[in-house]
Amino acid sequence: MGIEKLTDKKEKQEKIVSMFDDIASTYDLANRVLSFGIDKQWRKKGCNKAYEILGKETLTQITDVATGTGDLLIFWRDIAKQRGIEVKDFVGVDPSVGMLKVAKEKVDFATFIEGKAQELPIADESTDIISISYGIRNVVDRVEALQEFYRALKPGGMVVILEFTKQDRSGVVNKFVDFGMKKVLPRVGGIISKNYEAYRYLPDSIEEFLTTEMLENELKEAGFEMKYVKSFSMGISTLLVAQKV
Repeated sequence: MGIEKLTDKKEKQEKIVSMFDDIASTYDLANRVLSFGIDKQWRKKGCNKAYEILGKETLTQITDVATGTGDLLIFWRDIAKQRGIEVKDFVGVDPSVGMLKVAKEKVDFATFIEGKAQELPIADESTDIISISYGIRNVVDRVEALQEFYRALKPGGMVVILEFTKQDRSGVVNKFVDFGMKKVLPRVGGIISKNYEAYRYLPDSIEEFLTTEMLENELKEAGFEMKYVKSFSMGISTLLVAQKV
């Protein structure tokens, strides 16, 4: 049975984590190929915008949730250096042991913790920024996760979400994008990773996910104030930056 058909939340979450364990070794390569490297620009934009809004020169901690292989942590560190910002600690959290194994080999400046977004192993009001890139749609208990983000953030702290949100695919260009996501992506991703189910799951998970407006509303209901929302690359990717008030 496909992941999208599972109704039991615990079983569905466990299957998603197992899927990411299976594709961990080829995950970075698949991402670069499938996005033509454009995802790097999306990540840079998210980091820069959060630093800009936060406006601090010294940060205690940045926590990247569903960190995967730790890619975003590298951007957080490098862009902080470019902007003259000191970040004392970088922490990556992910439920996938396979992903964390790759992350630890690649990122030697961060602390990695096995854990779920909805049960965040981070102390109350201890982190300045929480980020989650292309992972919030894989969190089955999303509302609980946003509440956990709010709990762990310092007052005035930022949550940064990069995600493939559900889009209206009625126009010609949008239909072309839709074809790529539903037909090309599963084939290419499956060839690279040898796991066709994982890359069939991706477009299905986007189709089942929220619209940008719905995700904004969930953030507001969790207590956040929206600071920045922007879609990139014909609406493929959306950046949301919100602040704990």
